[in-house]
Amino acid sequence: MSSRSVEKKTTNQNSIWNTFKKATTKNSEWPDKDEFLDVIYWARQIIGILAGVLWGLLPLKGLFGLGIFVVLNAAIVYTYFTNFQQIDEEEFGGAWELTKEGFVTSLAGFLVMWIIVYTGMHFD
Repeated sequence: MSSRSVEKKTTNQNSIWNTFKKATTKNSEWPDKDEFLDVIYWARQIIGILAGVLWGLLPLKGLFGLGIFVVLNAAIVYTYFTNFQQIDEEEFGGAWELTKEGFVTSLAGFLVMWIIVYTGMHFD
């Protein structure tokens, strides 16, 4: 392994750690807009997976479970960027752009986990 690849790997790990620290610190500065959008995207993926497991363990079914997920997912992300980070939504294209960032992939992960866990727990 060359010193250049080790240096690049170390820099990448520091960047991820710094981004995580900024994401979990209230009112962080986000000069790189793509970095904040990445935080929203990956937070949504985590929400989707965790909600899918929870919905599968609880025997939630149908449109009721799906509707709760959509509302919960949007509410958590909206609350995060308006109350916790207190960013100016217009810098990122408005509240709607931030609210829908990564939603479809989060929904896919949620559905996969919900189906797998629900089927495993509630069928023979």
